[in-house]
Amino acid sequence: MEKLKPKLFSVMKTYTREQFVKDVVAGIIVAIIALPLSIALALASGVTPEKGSTLRSQQALSSLFWAEAASRSQVRLQHLQRSSPELLQKTAWTD
Repeated sequence: MEKLKPKLFSVMKTYTREQFVKDVVAGIIVAIIALPLSIALALASGVTPEKGSTLRSQQALSSLFWAEAASRSQVRLQHLQRSSPELLQKTAWTD
């Protein structure tokens, strides 16, 4: 029955405050790097910077709940389909 429990429950038993602080600092550093990158990618794709930062924030929020995504490219494509369908119509990303 132990195999059916999510890994989070077993990991949280040994998770310390020190590890939490390190994880928060790492998350902040990643956010500092990812925000300008998402804006630059949005501009390079031909959409407004707001769409790029919105896409990045949606991806960050969804990754909190879906840490085990099938692939990052599939997740990004799904977000693009929801937030910027006009961009996908200009490219060959749709089936």
